[in-house]
Amino acid sequence: MSAHEGSRSYDAVIVGGGHNGLVAAAYLARAGRSVLVLERLGHTGGAAVSTRPFAGVDARLSRYSYLVSLLPAKIVQDLGLDFRLRTRDISSYTPVERAGRPTGLLVGGGERRTREAFARLTGGDREFESWQRFYALTGRVARSVFPTLTEPLPTREELRRRVDDEEAWRALFEEPIGVAVEERFGDDLVRGVVLTDALIGTFADAHDPTLAQNRCFLYHVIGGGTGAWDVPVGGMGALTDALAGAARAAGAVIATGHEAVRIDTDGRSAEVSWRSADGEGAAAARHVLVGASPQALAALTGDTPPAPAEGAQLKVNMLLKRLPKLRDTSVDPREAFAGTFHIAEGYEQLAEAHARAAAGELPAAPPSEIYCHSLTDPTILGPDLVAEGHHTLTLFGLHAPARLFERDNDAVREELLRRTLAELDAHLAEPLADCLATDADGRPCIEARSPLDLERDLGLPGGNIFHRALSWPWAQEGTGRWGVETRHPNVLLCGAGAVRGGGVSGVPGHNAAMAVLEQEAP
Repeated sequence: MSAHEGSRSYDAVIVGGGHNGLVAAAYLARAGRSVLVLERLGHTGGAAVSTRPFAGVDARLSRYSYLVSLLPAKIVQDLGLDFRLRTRDISSYTPVERAGRPTGLLVGGGERRTREAFARLTGGDREFESWQRFYALTGRVARSVFPTLTEPLPTREELRRRVDDEEAWRALFEEPIGVAVEERFGDDLVRGVVLTDALIGTFADAHDPTLAQNRCFLYHVIGGGTGAWDVPVGGMGALTDALAGAARAAGAVIATGHEAVRIDTDGRSAEVSWRSADGEGAAAARHVLVGASPQALAALTGDTPPAPAEGAQLKVNMLLKRLPKLRDTSVDPREAFAGTFHIAEGYEQLAEAHARAAAGELPAAPPSEIYCHSLTDPTILGPDLVAEGHHTLTLFGLHAPARLFERDNDAVREELLRRTLAELDAHLAEPLADCLATDADGRPCIEARSPLDLERDLGLPGGNIFHRALSWPWAQEGTGRWGVETRHPNVLLCGAGAVRGGGVSGVPGHNAAMAVLEQEAP
């Protein structure tokens, strides 16, 4: 629907039709508020979309965001979403060569099987027992912290009392995560597997004094109160399609192809100006909720922008004719790729890759992780592809900061992709290139995206998937009651850059809607 066709005055105008903006729209419309959503692109969903990236191939991939952990069941239930997640029985597989022999660590398939896998790799039970104790600790933190994400911000001390575990508080909130990893684990590979959750989209060392890695780790282990990362049935677009449907059903007007260009506000009422292929226009609003980045918010309001953000990942989507065989013949590829397949992510490898990238060089052995959506949820593939044994692969590369791509984005991306796939091929019994499907034009079904590509395509500042560095989930100076407030009383930030933002969670959208409804309460 065009914004031209609706009212020119709304209770709330929402800038950005990504998943957070849609969550806010659905909550406010269900509460009886008139809502207009302005989305720059020709479709809703933002980074949480399903698309067919390969010409003539019936495969709908979660092109950008791809797994779900932080989405509260409360939001799904409150909004009546027809949306399902599937759990993965296998958590991860990490191949490695030890004593000249290909082996690896398979985590999942039950406690006994995981214990045996640790023993085969490390020669005893110590590492597995440390693993059990450590993730029991993170589980306790998850059960305490996750429910607070959809409540008004606690203070640091309130959250500390809620966690009520001094060992956990020290390990996750006060000391660099590298200290906890090195205190508890001795095996380099096991240390690396633990550390990876601290580095997703976050360019940091294990001992970074800013604790950026700890904040990243925290959000990766608290989801749902368990830390599980689940597969969205039908792909990530199934969630955003359900959210858009819920918002529309409640009466929200969603105008795609409408780019907000300015927000004028006196703190009580506002006007949002936009442009589209049909021309320019404006809508009056009592409240404006911005699902875009803090940088985009500042540009819209004319405020001083925050410090530049920087993304640090390579995202690769692939379609295979078949899963590749592994050099480690003790593991079925259907299990190895079903969870997270870690590549070049030993503890020392991660440190070396970070050091090289920090020095302005591409890592010689780029760390990355892969998973196969179609093993858990084949519905994203057409029936012919399923029958022929096709599968998707999603690769997420670490320690690839945007600065490395600035001199020549295309050339650096291709070189990093080449090095990354070479690291994978080192653990395969056949080259990955031999397993790639081809599109209708005969081209291999593989696409790669650098941080600069994500900035261009999605408006992510510096290609940062979290919009800016992740925040601790407690109140700090200037954060306001819900962590969505800005210096303008009736303009709220409902995107990933809000406090407790990042990931596919809907939490900032929920919290911004709650802030609006609270402001209006008698």
